[in-house]
Amino acid sequence: MISIKKAALEDVKALAKVGEKAFLTPHKEAISKEMMDAYISTSFNEQNLIEEITNKKFQYNLIFKNDVLAGYSKIIINYKNENIKETNVTKMERLYLLEEFYGTGLGKQLFTHNLELAKQQNQKGIWLYVWVKNYKAIDFYKKASFKKIADYDFPVSKTETRPNNVFYLEF
Repeated sequence: MISIKKAALEDVKALAKVGEKAFLTPHKEAISKEMMDAYISTSFNEQNLIEEITNKKFQYNLIFKNDVLAGYSKIIINYKNENIKETNVTKMERLYLLEEFYGTGLGKQLFTHNLELAKQQNQKGIWLYVWVKNYKAIDFYKKASFKKIADYDFPVSKTETRPNNVFYLEF
């Protein structure tokens, strides 16, 4: 059975673990281990997740298969991007799935859930950053009709960035 629910404070520990594992899979070759450890400890620490889950601007949604947490998403409603003329657009900051759930259709279900949430909030579209070498994700977004609209240097530390694409799907 598949279910999607909004994340709550009691989900923080599981979110941190899933976020770390799901981020590592496509990005483990992108940066050094030291930089990866620093990024993960900042991006997926429990305190940061608590602050974001309790902030109404952020929407975390968890997807389960047979009561096992398979992944999650994070969207931010009304998050402007300098490359998009519309102001009421949603940023999909995370769409993470554990590797053992790849190919099950769960990512698409969670993605569709995010689209519906954005549309319910009268958004004009949804945008995201994707690392240029995350080919699996790029293929997924292209199949969903996203268009590359710009390049972006994603900061992985205070001194280093990695090349990303900015993708946008207009509703």
